[in-house]
Amino acid sequence: MNSFFYSKLALSNLKKNAKTYIPYLLTCIITTSMFYIIYSLSINEGLHQIVGGKEIASLLLFGTIIIAIFSTIFLFYTNSFLVKRRKKEFGLFNILGMEKRHISRLVMNESLITLILSLMIGLFVGISLDKVMFLFIGKLLSTDVPLGFSISFSSIKVTCLLFIGIQIFICLNSIRQIHISNPIELLNSSTHGEKEPKSKWILTLLGIIFLGTGYYISITTTNPLSAFGLFFLAVLCVIIGTYLLFIAGSVTVLKLLKRNKHFYYQTNHFISISGMIYRMKQNAVGLANICILATMVLVTLSSTISLWVGIDDLVETRYPQEISLTYKTNDSKKIKQLYDDTYDLLNKENISIKDPMNYTYLTFSVLYENNQYITDREQWNVSSLNNAYNLFFITVDDYNKNFHSSLTLEPNEVFIYSNRTDFIDTKIHLFNKEYKVKKILDSFVENGNLMANVASTHYIVVDSMETMKEIAAKQEEVFGTLASNITHYMSFDTHASDEQNVSLFHSLDTRLDSYERLTIESRTNSYQSFIALYGGLMFLGLFLSVLFIMIAILIIYYKQITEGYEDKDRYEIMQKVGMDHKTVKKSINSQVLMVFFLPLVAAAIHTAFAFPMISRLLKVLMLNNTKLLIACTVGCIFVFGVIYVLVYLLTSKLYYSIVKRN
Repeated sequence: MNSFFYSKLALSNLKKNAKTYIPYLLTCIITTSMFYIIYSLSINEGLHQIVGGKEIASLLLFGTIIIAIFSTIFLFYTNSFLVKRRKKEFGLFNILGMEKRHISRLVMNESLITLILSLMIGLFVGISLDKVMFLFIGKLLSTDVPLGFSISFSSIKVTCLLFIGIQIFICLNSIRQIHISNPIELLNSSTHGEKEPKSKWILTLLGIIFLGTGYYISITTTNPLSAFGLFFLAVLCVIIGTYLLFIAGSVTVLKLLKRNKHFYYQTNHFISISGMIYRMKQNAVGLANICILATMVLVTLSSTISLWVGIDDLVETRYPQEISLTYKTNDSKKIKQLYDDTYDLLNKENISIKDPMNYTYLTFSVLYENNQYITDREQWNVSSLNNAYNLFFITVDDYNKNFHSSLTLEPNEVFIYSNRTDFIDTKIHLFNKEYKVKKILDSFVENGNLMANVASTHYIVVDSMETMKEIAAKQEEVFGTLASNITHYMSFDTHASDEQNVSLFHSLDTRLDSYERLTIESRTNSYQSFIALYGGLMFLGLFLSVLFIMIAILIIYYKQITEGYEDKDRYEIMQKVGMDHKTVKKSINSQVLMVFFLPLVAAAIHTAFAFPMISRLLKVLMLNNTKLLIACTVGCIFVFGVIYVLVYLLTSKLYYSIVKRN
């Protein structure tokens, strides 16, 4: 045959199947442009020159990997809908004399056309929007971005290689399906019926167990450190539980509804439940995918938006005061010299300070079980992370001096404050010594360094410096080279402007450079790093959420088209036996409503149960504003719900137009 014959036939076939092909082509174009944009930004030299740009570039590079993985899975998944719809067409070609190798050549031409169009249009869109996204990042960082237009040829190369590879594998998979099927199977593939599935109580019970386990982990995990370790386990349990309950649990519920004669023997319910039972296995997988994608969107958006909106609170939490100096020494002469040099520089800079704090402290990590602090590192394992804590010791004299109180302690007495978990014990044991908890403090001006630590902290006020030194000596015996040093901390706020504070930080850094083991931090100077980190997270979150929403919408679209064509003959029979269009439409709405909104409801429930663990994970990132997280989560659910309803209105109309068409 003429080589152009296949190209012409491929174009003709794509035009005839435009309703199913165009959404797939649009998906290829969008994923191509998204990958180009995010990869181009990650290697953009201009981004690296912006303060905080390197952090965002690292996040974006991670995002390219995620988009590449999801694009591959997503395009394979959506292409399966196209292949299913066209198997009858391929079977007809085969019966009319076209050999399977000719059909394979036709598929190759169609894949080539798809590849060329998606790359050309996708790269054009990506190149056009690349600068817009760069300007958006500059806006997030509150940084001026130089105008100008550029094309990243290395990004074009990587994008082409990725999507050429994806289309080759998709084409080979389509050819494989054609070659393993005989013509009769291809012709009847769209009309193959399924046996009525049986109730699967064991799988339903397993789904409940997996889902309940994921929920239980989220609710009961109180320590942020263990939350990190258990988060992915909880996610895995919820995903498995979701698939099992949608596949097996839905059938079981439908069977129970069928047994309810009062409910089942109503026109709308009878039609919808009967139809759903026969194809629930196919529906359930798609619905579970939509549910999981919706949950990912809600969790990703609510978390990243909360971090961005609450960034000022985050910085205040991490840096309680403008300037902080952490000096790992207990030498009083060196500490005095540090004070003299610091205040001498402040006088020269003509900067006045306020709310100065200074104290000596000791901190190290332990396990806490049954009012016992366990220091034996050999007992540490993954399961014990939930009981891991930092201990922070300060003397009662330093506490009174800095917090303007007049508390007193006897030997072997302590005050305790726990920053992320409640503390209820009346005694503690450390290094084989018992201490009485005289009082549990309601608040504590926390050390910013420890706020950045993953584990929770017990702040312990002891009676004297001798007690602190005794504890320090014992932990040196136990931990050896891993032992912590007694450290001096001083901090203060200033009456200066932001520019003066940054200048002061650099002056202190230069002036105090000779002090070994001294760390200087500035709230104002570090603010841009926070902007970069959380701005990058929000940008990546928005980008990935758009991808996930697009995937969910396309799954819904193809599901409705597939269902419409499969139900068309069945509803024509119903109309022939006397059922009018109005009744048919009611039955359609009943079925669509019962199935369509189940993923949204399940996603909202997943998000609600994930909230405790997400809030604890965000506390590690110093987001303590629970009300803000709740508001962002509710807002994201509402907005996503509105989008979901719009998709429902459009696809249900399309579904009905297919079903009622003569």
